[in-house]
Amino acid sequence: MSIIFKAIVSAFRDLFRLRIAWITVWPIIASLLFWLIVGFVFQDNFSKIIYQILDKIGVGEWLQNLESDWIASIVLGLFDILVLIPLVIVTTLIITAIFVLPALIGLVARRFYPDLKREYGGSISGSIVNAVIASIVFIFIWIVSLPLWAVGAGIIIPFVAAAFMNQQLFRYDALSEHATKHEINKICSENRYSLWGLGLLTGLVQFIPFLNLLAPIFTALAFIHFGLEHLKLLRAKEMAKQNINQ
Repeated sequence: MSIIFKAIVSAFRDLFRLRIAWITVWPIIASLLFWLIVGFVFQDNFSKIIYQILDKIGVGEWLQNLESDWIASIVLGLFDILVLIPLVIVTTLIITAIFVLPALIGLVARRFYPDLKREYGGSISGSIVNAVIASIVFIFIWIVSLPLWAVGAGIIIPFVAAAFMNQQLFRYDALSEHATKHEINKICSENRYSLWGLGLLTGLVQFIPFLNLLAPIFTALAFIHFGLEHLKLLRAKEMAKQNINQ
């Protein structure tokens, strides 16, 4: 547990370093522009999908019964925004994991883990496959959980989905440059609950206004510190065993 909080504190500290400023901004801008263009081009289809979702959770009928059309339009617009925000965050997370994480790993490793040897056990194809799996399962969780919103249980779903997305997306990539395949598998399997805990804690930031814009980079930094710290401890243990055997 101490390594989880150490990783979070280190991520907050690194988040405000000047060299990370541009890395923080461009994935958000790219994601926002992408979904604004998609929303504009497919505006009618997008609104229909939103209305179908609202109808499934019992809000659609309420909107139909409203006497004022402008109130219904405002409510639909608010739901459009509520859908847009997680889409932007998820897209930013994927961009961060695939394109930005290597630069962040380099910054963190050079400053805090300079003696940690790079074994390059991961690959770009592995990162892409991991991102696709994380996205599909994330969307599946949201779709399957839609009926739960009608009974109020759906409020926990965003946190569960965010925890899964974060730990699934970043646990592999954070270790891919420094660890071997065996070390990646070992660290992920032995720290499964800790990774979920870190995923949940970093996921909470995604639901805090304004701070959620920094959530993808903050999450990446936290998982980098968590992964490299565990890798450092694992190699220290292996070295100690070798010394004892000799």
